[in-house]
Amino acid sequence: MANASNTYGCSLSETEFEMVKHIIDIPELEELCLSECCIYKVPFNLRKVNEDAYTPQWISIGPIHLSKEELKPMQEHKKRYFHCFWERVSNEQDMKNYKLYLETKEEAIRNCYAEKFPHMAKEKFVDMVLLDAVFIMELLLRNCRWKSESSKHEQEYKQTKSFRLKHSDDLILTQSWLSRDITRDLILLENQIPFFVLHKLYEDVVPCQDKKKEHTAGFVDLAIEYFAFYDTQMSSSDETKLVLHKNQSRKNYFSGSLRSPKKPDNKSKNKDRCSKSTRHFTDLIRYFYLPTDLGRDSGCAHHVLRTATKLQDSGVSFEKDVKRRLLDITFEKKRILSSFLCFGCLPYLNHFKARFIIPQLKVDHTTECVLRNLIALEQCHYPEKPYICNYVSLIDSLIHTTHDVEMLVEKEVIVHELGSDKEVATLVNALSKHVVTNSTCYYETINELNKHYQNAWNRTMAALWLVYFRDPWRASSTVVGIAVLVFAVFQFLRAVRAIF
Repeated sequence: MANASNTYGCSLSETEFEMVKHIIDIPELEELCLSECCIYKVPFNLRKVNEDAYTPQWISIGPIHLSKEELKPMQEHKKRYFHCFWERVSNEQDMKNYKLYLETKEEAIRNCYAEKFPHMAKEKFVDMVLLDAVFIMELLLRNCRWKSESSKHEQEYKQTKSFRLKHSDDLILTQSWLSRDITRDLILLENQIPFFVLHKLYEDVVPCQDKKKEHTAGFVDLAIEYFAFYDTQMSSSDETKLVLHKNQSRKNYFSGSLRSPKKPDNKSKNKDRCSKSTRHFTDLIRYFYLPTDLGRDSGCAHHVLRTATKLQDSGVSFEKDVKRRLLDITFEKKRILSSFLCFGCLPYLNHFKARFIIPQLKVDHTTECVLRNLIALEQCHYPEKPYICNYVSLIDSLIHTTHDVEMLVEKEVIVHELGSDKEVATLVNALSKHVVTNSTCYYETINELNKHYQNAWNRTMAALWLVYFRDPWRASSTVVGIAVLVFAVFQFLRAVRAIF
């Protein structure tokens, strides 16, 4: 019975294990620390769809792409930045303490990578992390302080001789195309170092005069300012306020006063939450797009969402919102009033509309790269919270043909810089390929939209709206025509009554 138990219960004695070991000879493998892992190689099925979207073009960060020959030239520029940072700090002991910190955290840093890189010795690994961390820190500090007027920069450099790399000689800052490409490389999932490494460098090594007091969340503020280009939900008014705020901050900074206007408490709270939860820059970009309220339940929709043109034919009004975060999508309708959709064309009568409110999506040549890396991150690290995957799937359901894109562009829900609307449709339809999700956070919205579409009365009212009430001018003409018809009928009845 004992032998049978061993045979069928898969519990082997030491002697039996040694026999199997000699037959198969399986080497002992290192245990995986999935709870600490946050930097992954993109799965093959996602990578083969568009390999360029996951591959750095100019600079390698971390060990995954370190050995690529085409990225070697930028290693020299990293060293230039390292010397500039050394002169900025002018504190040998702080740098030594930071390197000692990296040595003690070497195993924890390695555990952040899905691949362990056993061929890299400890000293080489620590030196690589140190060089990359210093390069990123110097780049972000330079971007923060020197992207105002070039004349002011040159004057500062002449007065400050300790910086050996002037703004006019900085390859990255002076070449806008290269600066954009470097920023793009720094958000790739495979091109990351852990966020806590950079945060420690900022807190312990960066001099106080290089830290702005309005950076209440520390390094995360510096990173958000550098990657602000990817925060697509910044409205024009907010951009103006931000520019004015930055200009005032620079005036205070250069005049010797570090006091700046207070920021709203909710923003500081959000940044504090971001600084505590962010794992790396890809994760930071994902945070840009998440709605402020993450308490949404996930579930399965009953049916696939109809396309944008079909929803419009059922009376759904597509409306852009430039103030919301990208994933904050809602469908709003009043149960009784929305049955009379034809009145929704009149100004300030939104209660009669079935409003599908979508934050404006700005599509350019970097959009595919950003979304694909965020999707890969969620597939590997957030399988239970695939919010970006849910969003892409929702947009993919709305867009099947060029006509869907044309309608969304007309409503300014989508603004793009591509050659044609067909390119947008092709891009969106390819994003969800090989993406696996078990649920969606938009299931209630999808079910409500499909329920609205399946109602025959809504389609009838939508047809009436499209023909007679599509715009205020057509609506006013329709109302005048109805009034004339009613008056004519009334006069006819009066004439008939007078005769008889």
